Amino acid sequence: MLFGKYINKYYKKYFIFYLIGVLCLISVDYLQLYIPEFLGKIVGMFDGENVVNVDKLSSIILALIGVAFGVCAGRVIWRLSLFNASKRIEADIRKEMFLKSEVLSQRYYHENKVGTIMSWCTTDVEEIQEFLGWGSVMLVDAVFQSVFVIYKMIRLDWALSLIAFIPMLLIIVWGGLVEKFMDKKWTKRQKLFDDLYDYSQESFTGIRVIKAFVKETQQIHEFAKIAKKNKDANLEFTRASVLFDVIIEMLITIIMCLILGLGGWFVYSTATNNPINIFGHLVELDAAKLITFIGYFDLLIWPFMALGQIVTMRGRAKASYKRIAHFLDEQEEIKNPENAVVLKDIKGKITFNNYTFAYPDSKVSSLKNVSFTIEPGETIGIIGKIGSGKTTLVNSLLRLYNVQENSILIDDVDIMKCDIKSLRDNVAYVPQDNFLFSDKIRNNIAFSDRETDMQKIKLAAKFADVDDNIVGFKDGYDTISGERGVSLSGGQKQRISIARAYLKDAPIMIMDDSVSAVDVKTEETILKNIKENRSGKTTIVIASRVSTVAHLNKILVLNEGEVEAFDTPDNLLKISPTYQNMVRLQTLEAELERGDF
Repeated sequence: MLFGKYINKYYKKYFIFYLIGVLCLISVDYLQLYIPEFLGKIVGMFDGENVVNVDKLSSIILALIGVAFGVCAGRVIWRLSLFNASKRIEADIRKEMFLKSEVLSQRYYHENKVGTIMSWCTTDVEEIQEFLGWGSVMLVDAVFQSVFVIYKMIRLDWALSLIAFIPMLLIIVWGGLVEKFMDKKWTKRQKLFDDLYDYSQESFTGIRVIKAFVKETQQIHEFAKIAKKNKDANLEFTRASVLFDVIIEMLITIIMCLILGLGGWFVYSTATNNPINIFGHLVELDAAKLITFIGYFDLLIWPFMALGQIVTMRGRAKASYKRIAHFLDEQEEIKNPENAVVLKDIKGKITFNNYTFAYPDSKVSSLKNVSFTIEPGETIGIIGKIGSGKTTLVNSLLRLYNVQENSILIDDVDIMKCDIKSLRDNVAYVPQDNFLFSDKIRNNIAFSDRETDMQKIKLAAKFADVDDNIVGFKDGYDTISGERGVSLSGGQKQRISIARAYLKDAPIMIMDDSVSAVDVKTEETILKNIKENRSGKTTIVIASRVSTVAHLNKILVLNEGEVEAFDTPDNLLKISPTYQNMVRLQTLEAELERGDF
């Protein structure tokens, strides 16, 4: 079997399924032993005068039919039990992996590609399921059916059995030698499959970029190279697996030839009253016993073939389990501290106190000694050059990464001491990439609460000035947005994202460059709605245009990860070179558009 801390608990959980399945499987193995015995009796009924006892023959045939029904019923039950258990374990492991993926930090996803993780959740979990299902069947058959059959064969004639068993031991030795070899081959194959999965996922995600740059042929060639490596690894593994199976089948065929040849000789010697003497044992074998012996050996073929398949299957399952266990062993970096503070009825005060941050594996700090305070109910803007740390700053509020203690506070409470769920419940976030799910537009807007009534959804859409666009669609609010909102324009996606955040009605709302794809009139409408509808609540607006934040309470200016200034727009014109330059550039841009030059 396959053992490990992420597997063992499921044996206990689904013990009753395995118990019923194994008992039925053992019963089937035992019932099958009657078939060679009955066939031998039928052959033995034919004497030299060809006189057959019809009543006895009829009873044997009825017994055979009874055994057939028993075997059929047992097989149905063990299939339902064992395969049901293995499928349930597959579902449980996949669920455990999904839940694990939700609590892992952003750092982990920077270091590991999504395609690789998807491969672990699909092909590797399926390998474990196959071993826990069919592998269990093969293991039980390899043990119990082998023991039953070997016992019967020895009782029938131990000398002929010994001749058959010695070569069979070679199969066991061969299996032990091959297991580690197959494990390595499968691990290599899975790693290359991960690469194939990663490349495919990236290509599908970036299909529009590929088409825009007319790079379809280039992508196909690159995919072909990765696919060829994957194919070669699969062929290498398959060749090794087939070679292993062929050698086992050759050994079994050789043994069967020995039984037929030597068995025929023993029967002839017995019939001519000249029995063979082996180590002082007279081999007295008639045709009926030979048929029974061959029938027993035929039953022994499957367990030994299964033994060979178990080696290959277990090697694959072990390799897959190691990858899954490595994923599940990953430490959760972002977790609640002891005696976590649950945030309730917060006012929205935000304090950054000498906050410095660097991304994992980066030697350069994205933010350096950032200090400022946002008072409750203020609407502030954040501006700066690209790469100045604006998104990193607001992401820190959601505690997507661990930060220094007492460096970020909400209502004077250190976020490192806060309950993570309550922290994120009190922050509504409009991300820069405006991610939408492939669902109805109304469900995307009501993502924070699927029970929200339609009136509130429409109010949120009106707040984001997107209601008219949605109503204009054929299916209105029931329109499917498509994967990542592919059926919508950039501006529509931004405004639906704003509506989704507004509907959450959180004390703190963050808009990360969320009006960059809308026209000036729509931007003004949204900013006006923020001022009217979020009065008394803290709102942070990151913008690439100065006009977006020019009428807010205060503006934070970031320059290369440091706070250059944090003041009202009027004062920034006097003290902030970055702000002055952005205002000047935007003024020139407006003049060019009007044709003043």
